[in-house]
Amino acid sequence: MNTIRIKKFGLAVGATWALLYIGCAVLMMVAGKDGTALFFNSLLHGLDTSSIVRMGVPLSEFLIGLVGSFVIGWLAGACTAGIYNFSMTKRTN
Repeated sequence: MNTIRIKKFGLAVGATWALLYIGCAVLMMVAGKDGTALFFNSLLHGLDTSSIVRMGVPLSEFLIGLVGSFVIGWLAGACTAGIYNFSMTKRTN
């Protein structure tokens, strides 16, 4: 029976979420407020995000968000791997 290594899968998901977070920050720097709103409006099927897009995020908030994204991603990945591994164990009665 194949199992997923929980810590490694958690690391992979956490790193992916952190990269997506950085990508979002880069998008905001490159595209500006209007471009960022347009991008997220397109992703969210036309939901208007222009009123909630906040530019000029302080570095401290960016770093807290980056670490938080990694931690939440790691926990989601580890939980997914743990549930998968648990569901794949054979039951002998």
